[in-house]
Amino acid sequence: MNAHIPALTGGGQVMAIVPQTFEETFRMARTVVASGLAPAALIGKLTGDDAASAVAVAIMSGAELGLKPMVSLRSFTVINGKPALYGDGLINVVRMSGKVAYLRTGCEERNGKLAGFCEAKRLDTGEEKRVEFSQDDAIRARLWDERPTVRKQVWENKERVWKDGLPNDAPWYRFPQRMLAWRAAGYCLRELFGDVLGGIRDEFEVREIAEAEEMRDITPPAAAESKPTPPKPPKPPAPPSAKTIEAEPEKPAEASEFNLGDFLDEIETALAGAKDEADVEEIWNDFDAPAVLETEGHEDMIEAAFAIKTRRLAQLSTLNGG
Repeated sequence: MNAHIPALTGGGQVMAIVPQTFEETFRMARTVVASGLAPAALIGKLTGDDAASAVAVAIMSGAELGLKPMVSLRSFTVINGKPALYGDGLINVVRMSGKVAYLRTGCEERNGKLAGFCEAKRLDTGEEKRVEFSQDDAIRARLWDERPTVRKQVWENKERVWKDGLPNDAPWYRFPQRMLAWRAAGYCLRELFGDVLGGIRDEFEVREIAEAEEMRDITPPAAAESKPTPPKPPKPPAPPSAKTIEAEPEKPAEASEFNLGDFLDEIETALAGAKDEADVEEIWNDFDAPAVLETEGHEDMIEAAFAIKTRRLAQLSTLNGG
């Protein structure tokens, strides 16, 4: 006796799957991790349930801002343990709130210098605000970057090496107008729509805060000068072993160990600077991710690398009105 198979119907509206409980959220997070679609910037070096937990937190954080699960994963990143929204994600959350009368961003040129701006108005209270972030502001904040080439680490023969004269793919060099506008938008929207954003910052500001914290000297200079630490007396040399007849030959330096999380992060960072599909393909070919991951025994992460590329192509398509 044949089981009844329901007929397929067409024309229905596609609805997003939105979990309603923590168990459903974690189940969805595990599926995302298993499929290789979890953003590398979100999970880093985490695997298994640890990675699923990071994805679940991103989904729940997005839900509080009105974002559907997969939109949350495309909009959120985690920097130094702190969640942050990409620049377009910040604007998207505010637009979706239903509290916007108008919201405009852009960049203007004045006396040979650029100034990004964001102006918005609340629909519910009538409050208006315009914030500018100029080229001079970016210079004072040490963000402005006019170097066509830089020195950076790249993968070469399975090792990370420093190279000079490489093209500068930093966002502040490639897209200065957009970066100025997004920085202005970050300040403007957090002040005018603080209740909507709930304290979430944009990725660029969070990244700069994290870098500043890393560079900060935690030892007060005055305290260090007032109480100098006396040098410790040298330890007497250990007596030679009876078995030691001659010095052992110096061992060659070991090759730097391949780090999966760093490798995927570098791909995502490089692709973030791509301005079109041709750039994406060039950067992707330079990394040769499938070959590197297969050589290093991480064949299961090849799909994750492709997902990073696909996500950047989708972002460019949206930015270019595709």
